[in-house]
Parts: sequence; C-alpha cells; structure tokens
Amino acid sequence: MLIADDQDLFRGGFAMILDAQSDITVVGEAADGDEAVCAASALRPDVVLMDVRMPGMDGIEATRRICAISSVKVLVLTMFDLDEYVYDALRARRVGFSSRTSAVTNWPMQCEWSRQGSLCWHRR
Repeated sequence: MLIADDQDLFRGGFAMILDAQSDITVVGEAADGDEAVCAASALRPDVVLMDVRMPGMDGIEATRRICAISSVKVLVLTMFDLDEYVYDALRARRVGFSSRTSAVTNWPMQCEWSRQGSLCWHRR
C-alpha cells in the first residue's frame, strides 16, 4: 500500500491504521501527485490510497499517470462530495472512490476490495 496525501496528519494516521492490519503493509508515502507517481513506479504497491486535492499534480492526474504505466489499483479518497471528482476518478480506470468521512473500520476492507480489482464506492 502506498499512501498519497498532502496532509502529514492524515497520511500518518492512514499509515498507522492500515499498517496495523495483518494483511496490509504500507510500503511508502507521498505528499503530492508527483511523489505518488514516482513512488508507485519504484515501489510497485498493489494499491495506492490517493487524496484528490494535493498541491502541484492533483490526485486525479496522478491516478491517470499511475494507471497508464502499471496495473496498480487506486482507491481515491476525498473529503469533497463532488460528482466531478467521482467521475474523473472513475474515468482513470482501476479506481475505487471513498470519502474520508467513511468509518475508519471500512478503510482496510475498501483497500482489499481495490487490491482484488473490485469497484469500491463509498460516499457519505
């Protein structure tokens, strides 16, 4: 699992929660879209947990680039409940979508569904 989020607190929290799962290993973190693309290419995680809004290259563009160069699955995570983000994320292929307001206990399950290639879809 690679976690891409520009907010240190969220990134660290996601890593702590997900790494505590017996079947999930966090292999890296990225603070923006450029870092996410480079890390996904270098680390080859099964799943990238991707924030939508980040400085520089946003999560949607990073998702497009990652999916274009690898078979990595991406679970797009956002606080914003805007259809535009959902449609853009799904157009990038091999992508699930979840709201940050989703219960913390759902994140490991959503990551596993994404890893298996199932469409993960959770909105508020």
